[in-house]
Amino acid sequence: MSDLRIFSYLPNPRIWKATIAARLCDVDVEVRGAKPHELQGWLWDFDAHPLTEEERAGGDNTVHQARTGFTGQLHKTEAFLDAHPFGTVPAAFSPDGEIGIFESNSIMRAVAHLGDKNFPLYGNGPYETARVDSFLDASLVFARDTQHYLLAMMAGDISMDIYARAGEAFGVYLGGIDRALSPDREYLVGDGITLADICFVAELTLFSVERARTQTLANHKLSPIFRDDLSSEFPLALDHYQKLCDQEAFAPDVAPYVEKLNQTADEISRLQKTGS
Repeated sequence: MSDLRIFSYLPNPRIWKATIAARLCDVDVEVRGAKPHELQGWLWDFDAHPLTEEERAGGDNTVHQARTGFTGQLHKTEAFLDAHPFGTVPAAFSPDGEIGIFESNSIMRAVAHLGDKNFPLYGNGPYETARVDSFLDASLVFARDTQHYLLAMMAGDISMDIYARAGEAFGVYLGGIDRALSPDREYLVGDGITLADICFVAELTLFSVERARTQTLANHKLSPIFRDDLSSEFPLALDHYQKLCDQEAFAPDVAPYVEKLNQTADEISRLQKTGS
């Protein structure tokens, strides 16, 4: 039996916060899920799974109209909603399914608490822990301010207001990370990897979905916010990001996702050059 079970749409860089932390502190995390458009055909529950014919016909579950990021109707058990009162994913559960943990940063914290004797991902002492939380809170602001932009790109409808807010949030976030690092400060908190570093990688990689939406941006006469030339503006932050992505605990999640984004971006570029 796993120490923690997570149900989510896949792939989802935000659940990497938990899976990367789990590799570092030796916690057994089980992940269940499917692509976003497939989850309306799943039963949302501790024992999440594709709906059976009986469950589709109105078994022991309630039907809810999908909200942000989903379409159609979703099938959620009362037990799921008791454990996750906001009814969202990613959704984590204790091994018995009784306790629900929601929001990706909190799920990551749970993993860190479970494995704190193996790796101090939450810092050493109350002050470092509070500093880690400071970075996690800043990441929530960044995620909130850029969520509308990412969803608008997927929908193919980006307003200048949404684009401008995302650009400002990106600059503030990367600027803070860059300022927190220095040539003699290798990590954001203390002398080793903490939840602050893990969260930074997950949120920045999620934002890099821009690479696969360059045509959408071009259609609106916009250019990517996360550009290749930003290494001169945020050198320490982007160098830190790349070093972390290459580490053994991070690469299994990050590398395949980034590779797929790059392949999509290359294909878009090829089609643009050939006029296809």
